[in-house]
Amino acid sequence: MIKTLLSCIGDAKRATILTPVFVVGEVVLEILIPFLMSKIIDNGINLGDMDYILRIGLLLVICAGCSLLCGMFAGIFSAKAASRFGRNLRQKEFERVQTFSFANIDHFSTSGLVTRMTTDVTNLQMAFMMIIRIAVRAPVMLICALVMTCSIHLQLAAVYLVVIPLLAVALAVITKKAHPLFTRVFHTYDRLNEVVQENLLGIRVVKSFVRGEKEKEKFQGVSDEIYRVFSKAERLLAFNSPCMQVAIYTVILFLCYVGARYIVNGSLPGFVGTALTTGQLMSLLSYATQILISLMMISMVFVMITMARSSGERIAQVLQEEPTITNPTQPLMHVPNGEIVFDHTSFSYGGGKNALSDVNLTIPSGATVGIIGGTGSAKTTLVQLIPRLYDATGGRVLVGGHDVREYDIQTLRDAVSMVLQKNVLFSGTIAENLRWGDPNADKVQMRHACQLAQADEFIQKFPDGYETYIEQGGSNVSGGQKQRLCIARALLKQPKILILDDSTSAVDTRTDALIRQAFAEEIPDITKIIIAQRISSVEQADMILVLDDGKIVDQGTHEELLTRCSIYQEVYQSQQKGDDNNG
Repeated sequence: MIKTLLSCIGDAKRATILTPVFVVGEVVLEILIPFLMSKIIDNGINLGDMDYILRIGLLLVICAGCSLLCGMFAGIFSAKAASRFGRNLRQKEFERVQTFSFANIDHFSTSGLVTRMTTDVTNLQMAFMMIIRIAVRAPVMLICALVMTCSIHLQLAAVYLVVIPLLAVALAVITKKAHPLFTRVFHTYDRLNEVVQENLLGIRVVKSFVRGEKEKEKFQGVSDEIYRVFSKAERLLAFNSPCMQVAIYTVILFLCYVGARYIVNGSLPGFVGTALTTGQLMSLLSYATQILISLMMISMVFVMITMARSSGERIAQVLQEEPTITNPTQPLMHVPNGEIVFDHTSFSYGGGKNALSDVNLTIPSGATVGIIGGTGSAKTTLVQLIPRLYDATGGRVLVGGHDVREYDIQTLRDAVSMVLQKNVLFSGTIAENLRWGDPNADKVQMRHACQLAQADEFIQKFPDGYETYIEQGGSNVSGGQKQRLCIARALLKQPKILILDDSTSAVDTRTDALIRQAFAEEIPDITKIIIAQRISSVEQADMILVLDDGKIVDQGTHEELLTRCSIYQEVYQSQQKGDDNNG
């Protein structure tokens, strides 16, 4: 995990290196200040040597000023390093997600990926800043202060050798108990994001069914769980500060008592060594304070690292996820035609049961194929294997005479246009959405594609025409308009294979017929696969497939299937009765 995360430092490397350098400089100068103060007291004030006081005093001011500058530069560089590290993490995560196949994306929920790119990155960014600054400053100050304390009086300094190991054990126990709680908190954040996302995307359904109160209860439940777990974790971590303060203030009181008696009496039973001066006692107390501050900072770092560890593990899961679909060593860079062959093809999402079982099918280039089947019959699964959104788990799929796994992924997907069941439009103008199909498409090309998809007519009625702004998700256009825009976008790719996955379900039968007529007249050389619920959408197809439970139970023309396929007959008769009743 650590190696994976450190690889994201990138252009923050210089600032990451400079921060500890300035931190060490700041600490060394701060450690000198109590030492110089003791010299001023013992050799200047006690002896009445004003020149000595001025000389050492000037050196003390210089040390304080340089320490301030080092601290300032350490703060600047640590902020730069942490912000760049956070940016790189988000970028790496996003880029990694773009390489994922559908199978990879199935491992992570959408809300989980959002949390990993926001909350988790923020936690790791803050921890990184503390590690390169405070986690360097605290141990260096602790060691230097201990060295200086030992140099003043070794026996008095021995008290730290008792206290510090006890505090280290306490920190380790607290951290071990808190880590699982923070892991649970971040998984609950995923659920919270999921609730918010579902509510906002389905806000119209929520309001139409008057389910606002129920949604509030659901959100409150997840929010309360985060509060409970987080509070429990924070209560554990809250023991850090009292442990530190009790230990160190006990040490300070011990030094005050023993040191004062040492100065007054000149010696103490059980203690041997040089006499203790007033200046040295003052230095010991200053170093004791610095040790206290160091331990408090180490405590803060432990708290932050405990929280960030869970976030780091979650981010590393995304960065270490290997795409299940990759390019071959020497990929084919050209798709010759739109011929499709399923050769004993099977597919499973996992769990043992096949979604598709031993499918054998040949679709000639330029043919129009309709697919009919009930919910769960694997219609969508079948067509998703063509552009390698998933890879077949058995057998193979060929396009243009070659196994799809032999093609460069971008080349294959550029040759296959899909209009999915869930039509997605992005925030931006209609023209910007259409240019997802072809970034270089001009207005003539866009209008022609929209005319084929029967979208040009309603676009022209908008005041801004093709520059009309589409809200996120296409919320300001109807379902039928959204579907036609997505079809036009797919046509702009000028593909060799066009797949329409139930993508005319929201348009009326007349518009559906006009779209099919335009396809037959204007793009006869493109292989067209139409998944539909309405028989009327596929009855003119060259071949119609009837799917049931992941198998092709029959295939043929409309007339052939009416004479021999019971499933097709049942669907046809039910729709005919529906049309008669509507009439």
